[in-house]
Amino acid sequence: MTSYGYPDGALFYRRLDRRMPMAVAAEGSWLIDADGKRYLDAAGGAVVANLGHSLPEIAEAVAAEIRTLGYVNGTQLTCRSAEELAAELAPVLPGELRYSYFLASGSEAVEAAVKLARQVQLERGHPERWKVISRVPSYHGNTLTALSLSGREHYRRVFAPLLTDFPRIPAPDPYRFPDDPRTTGELVEEEILRQGPETVAAFLCEPIVGASAGAVVPPRVYYERAAEACRRHGVLLVADEVLTGIGRTGRWFASEHFDLAPDVLVMGKGLNAGAVPLSGLAATPEITETLARGSGSFNHAQTYSHHPATCAAGLAVVRHLKRHGLVERCASSETAFFAALEPLREHPWVGDVRGRGFLAGVELVADRETKEPWPRERRVAERLTERCFDNGLIVWPNVGHVDGERGDLVVLAPPLTATSEELVEIGRLLTRSLEEIS
Repeated sequence: MTSYGYPDGALFYRRLDRRMPMAVAAEGSWLIDADGKRYLDAAGGAVVANLGHSLPEIAEAVAAEIRTLGYVNGTQLTCRSAEELAAELAPVLPGELRYSYFLASGSEAVEAAVKLARQVQLERGHPERWKVISRVPSYHGNTLTALSLSGREHYRRVFAPLLTDFPRIPAPDPYRFPDDPRTTGELVEEEILRQGPETVAAFLCEPIVGASAGAVVPPRVYYERAAEACRRHGVLLVADEVLTGIGRTGRWFASEHFDLAPDVLVMGKGLNAGAVPLSGLAATPEITETLARGSGSFNHAQTYSHHPATCAAGLAVVRHLKRHGLVERCASSETAFFAALEPLREHPWVGDVRGRGFLAGVELVADRETKEPWPRERRVAERLTERCFDNGLIVWPNVGHVDGERGDLVVLAPPLTATSEELVEIGRLLTRSLEEIS
């Protein structure tokens, strides 16, 4: 096998402890390496490639925009692609959300949303409100504030001295704690009261908990109680839909499954379908009007915000989704996707298979009756991921969701364009790989 890795060449690899094949081409749900081996990408890379790989119309849209307008400073000029992307998104945003602000990565968008929540509270006349409540496990990004708000302990440990001590509460876990207050929503208001409502700016959550917990779908009552607590105490509700948005769960945004109406919503990944770095946040008219009547601007600027070429990519993605009805197709194909995963439930190592749309989590346990996680030194999620890769299947692993150390799972997020045959193949290859390592 032709492989590449440290210390060859001059590339600073993301992994310095392994060698990797080189991807040279892609088509639909498949990646192809330099030796011609094909990989069925059941994770969309990092849950990004919602439209599959190498869609020509996105490349053409980006190229046309660069030829016409390479770069503009978003504080001085606007551009057609940014205006049209915001207009395409406005009708599909949940609740009262309307105004979109475009950036370059999910972490940046989370940082911007936190800064927006702080500034809005300040301009409402509440300078003491700065705290943002988040959950454990969760993942909101790798910049310092986003990492501070994340509940993924093995990511945080190295950088602990640099992180802000935001309050965090246990995330919902219907598999292990079906009737616990963490799953039914009471902990949100309890934490607001514990911190003092006058100090809390926002509550940040992934409506369906993504890779950090393996596609956990809370009960509807969770968000009914959480949203009511936020309204009662003047706390902004920020939905992180970087992973779950833009059709991934069979709705444009996962918030819709719960009739959740956030004050601010963060998006990314599927918004760019992997073609270029693009993310964004959306805000309600009440949020933007607060700033318009106050300071007159959002005190946040990024060099590549509202960039013409990246917005052109997003515009092509959103229009493609609408034109081909792919969000609706994802919803209607959910049953077939989970049927393909059904054989996994018979394996003694599989504790739960869960999710919505084309987002699934497979939790791996040492004991199905007690739900006891594997000892960390067994590296079950990593071993399964490596065996899947050897077998030509790409999945996304995560560890530590049970107690910060233990907990093994893999996440599946195939393109919304995946065929029924490819869904069956995902289930077959994952089942085979699990049988081989066990």
